[in-house]
Amino acid sequence: MTNTTPDLTAVVLVGTLSPSPAPSSSELLARQVLSALSAHGVTGTVIRLVDHDIRPGVQADMGDGDAWPAIRAQILAAHILVVATPIWMGQPSSVTKRALERLDAELSEKDDQGRLLTYGKVAAVAVVGNEDGAHHVSAELFQALDDVGFTIPAGAVTYWVGRAMEGVDYQDLDQTPESVASTTATLAAHTAHLARLLAREPYPPS
Repeated sequence: MTNTTPDLTAVVLVGTLSPSPAPSSSELLARQVLSALSAHGVTGTVIRLVDHDIRPGVQADMGDGDAWPAIRAQILAAHILVVATPIWMGQPSSVTKRALERLDAELSEKDDQGRLLTYGKVAAVAVVGNEDGAHHVSAELFQALDDVGFTIPAGAVTYWVGRAMEGVDYQDLDQTPESVASTTATLAAHTAHLARLLAREPYPPS
């Protein structure tokens, strides 16, 4: 499909445990995903979650000082959500899990036709680590994102995992492996395609 209208937007949540301005392999891969999406007419924003005071809880707003409402507003205004996380102990990072917990509030938010506000939004995932677990982590994220109303396209994950029990990070590589680059390109093409279709033809009320 060559027609790039309507214009699409994306929000990328980065679940690194390292506050800015520390380098982050998760953010590096996240920005590569965003760059790949730009080839399909998508503009976007990267949010490093650990830089923000996201309160624990499952409500849309956990009170004074909670940074989640502003992040949520950006997510709801976008067509695409990308969640990028490192693997720690075989799991998504704790800040990534907190964002998923906060998204649980979307189950009680509906439009005037009874649809979740997240219906019609597309989600994709990026995972990095130097231990096994990319498939497990992406499966956890996909299920959670589907549960709260996001649509998952085919091939919606890109990842890199180094050799287990060694210390090489994704950001330490001299260049992006071709397998990662091609997988990221596929993710971007499919995600933008599906997001554009849903922007034109929203889900019907049920």
